[in-house]
Amino acid sequence: MENKTTNIAAKAKTTRLHSIKKNVFGWILFAPFALLLYFFILRPQVIGIIYSLFDLVGFTPTSFVGFDNYVNVFTNSDFLKILTNTLKYVFWSLLIGYPLPVIMAIMLNEIVRGQSFFRVSVYIPTIVPTIAASLIWFFMYYPDQAGLLNAFLSLFGVEPFTWLQNENYTILLIVISCTWKGAGGTTILFLASLTSINQELYEAAIVDGAGFLARVKNITLPQISSMLVLGFVQQVISVFQIIEQPMTMTGGGPDGASMSMAYWAYKEGFEGFRIGNSLAISTITFTILILMTLFYFKLNKKLEENV
Repeated sequence: MENKTTNIAAKAKTTRLHSIKKNVFGWILFAPFALLLYFFILRPQVIGIIYSLFDLVGFTPTSFVGFDNYVNVFTNSDFLKILTNTLKYVFWSLLIGYPLPVIMAIMLNEIVRGQSFFRVSVYIPTIVPTIAASLIWFFMYYPDQAGLLNAFLSLFGVEPFTWLQNENYTILLIVISCTWKGAGGTTILFLASLTSINQELYEAAIVDGAGFLARVKNITLPQISSMLVLGFVQQVISVFQIIEQPMTMTGGGPDGASMSMAYWAYKEGFEGFRIGNSLAISTITFTILILMTLFYFKLNKKLEENV
């Protein structure tokens, strides 16, 4: 009896030691990522929130001003317009840029031959630097006949169109360029999710006489619902931080029609040297994105419970 008790205690001790070693090894692997997360994301964000409550000379806080910087932002005559612009970016991006990768992934998943070629083809725009991609589209949208689109229209006798200079279309046109740049990478992620679906479900649906659209509606979309929600939230978060495209293609114009919250924060900080206001704008944007992320986690939890 004593030997049995001793063996049980020895096994428990061995299990604990193994668990400790496993945890230590895991933390060693995680440590570099944790340090990068702290120094490049958490620490700057916390410092930015704290500094947004101060008056700053350069990047040195001089006096505590409370919420004065936030008052300056909210009472700025451009605030509502710029926030509306950012929401327009989100709207057009969800309307154009969100469903397109899903559709492309479903089409690629149906291809039997040459799938590798098409995977590479749709991914190529993703590796193009953002500034370079923006310049490509800028010259495509150029307002005279030197622009590619206007040169094409001139073949049909159509007068040159002021693409980006028209404030009614500038955000839509920028979103189209962003979609061309980023849709390929998202398509590959959705395609990876599609390949994990049990093929027996499709085989059973085909036997039951279900067509292509019926299979997509009843099998494909429900099976990747979590990925769809994640893609939705990531789309909103990434578009809320859009800065390079309006900076390169329009400079925020015409008349501020393409100015985004992120670009406004940049201009306040690095051109107007109103660092406190810039940090306040960034903190407001960060708060909105945090709420979006919490919404995602709550919705994803409900989806997992219903599966």
